[in-house]
Amino acid sequence: MTDQPSRVSPWLTDVLFAIGVALAVAIVIAADLGGSGADSPGPYGFALGFGLLILLRRRFPLLVLIATVLGIFVYYALGYPAIGISLPAAAAIYSAAEASMARQALAAGAVLVTVAAYFRITEGLPGTYLVSYEFLTNVALLAAAVALGVNVRMRREARAQQERLNALTAAEHARAAERRVQEQRMNLARDLHDIVGHTMSVISVHSNVAAEAIGRDDDAAARAVAQIRSTTSHTMRELRSVVKVLRSPEEALVGIAGIVGLDGIAELADSAREAGFHVETDLSVPDGALSGTIEAAAYRLVQESLTNTIRHSGGDWARVTAGIEGQVLQVTIVDNGSGTAGNPVPETGGSASAADDPLADADQRDDGGKPSGSGHGIAGMRERVALLGGYLTAGPVDDGGFQVKAQLPTRLLL
Repeated sequence: MTDQPSRVSPWLTDVLFAIGVALAVAIVIAADLGGSGADSPGPYGFALGFGLLILLRRRFPLLVLIATVLGIFVYYALGYPAIGISLPAAAAIYSAAEASMARQALAAGAVLVTVAAYFRITEGLPGTYLVSYEFLTNVALLAAAVALGVNVRMRREARAQQERLNALTAAEHARAAERRVQEQRMNLARDLHDIVGHTMSVISVHSNVAAEAIGRDDDAAARAVAQIRSTTSHTMRELRSVVKVLRSPEEALVGIAGIVGLDGIAELADSAREAGFHVETDLSVPDGALSGTIEAAAYRLVQESLTNTIRHSGGDWARVTAGIEGQVLQVTIVDNGSGTAGNPVPETGGSASAADDPLADADQRDDGGKPSGSGHGIAGMRERVALLGGYLTAGPVDDGGFQVKAQLPTRLLL
């Protein structure tokens, strides 16, 4: 960030302004074009007074304006050398206009010009001289002082407004960045939940199978252990990918898009089949039709739904379909379970208690398709879909079973 250019102190500006006014008036007095007593100290005292008034212009602009006008009248009443009306009054009129008192500045200028014209006429000066020279000169100088004051004020206000807008914009950018970080954290939390929940469900089922098969069917036990090994290996790869996202700010902007996709659904189905479920898949989505974020979200929906099916449905069959209709991705997961929370997981040759499953209450569902107990699985899926601009329904179907159906845009609208 570059340093802001340093600004001249307002007090120093006013001091220089005051010195300039006092010197200008004193020089005109010293010239004494009319020969009316320039050697007297009185006129120079007025010059000094006009300068000192400028030091108060920021705090008391109206008082400085009134005092200057009255000072000019008193100056001429005392018969001091002519200094005009524009020279001593211009600074005060400018200061008033700069302080949002343009009307008062114009009124003071009008009073000065009118009084000066009146006395010039009473002195017998020709009207053509007054109109063509002195009157127009005074009016032009005082009007210029008002215009300059108004211009300076407007530029200062515009600069202040721009600074406020910049501050608001910066604050909004900071809030937007904070929201993105929070959304990213929520996305990563959901992904970690889905990864760990699915893995622990599969491990729980296959560990029970292995435990029951040891000594009676060693081949079945070996297959169960191999499935556990395969599942944990895949999970470790996913967890490493998530950790990589956490460590990389650039990748964090994208999230976990690209880590998983629809291609991984086949492995999810194989894992469910090894657990004793019959899983059918019908994925008719062309390559490249979905953005990475949408594809990752669809994978997570299928993963979470199959996890709930394995652990809570009480059924033994599930079907996963995905297709594109227009610009909408339709994802449906339906099973033949009862849709009741707490149904035992189908097992082989034995039963597993809730204590054996560390995530036994993590994602249960009730008859209405809503999270039951302490679970947040379906609610989490709804949140995930809603954040991407989609819609999700979950609940029992008429002919028995439970269905999760999601509609997602094929691509995010940035």
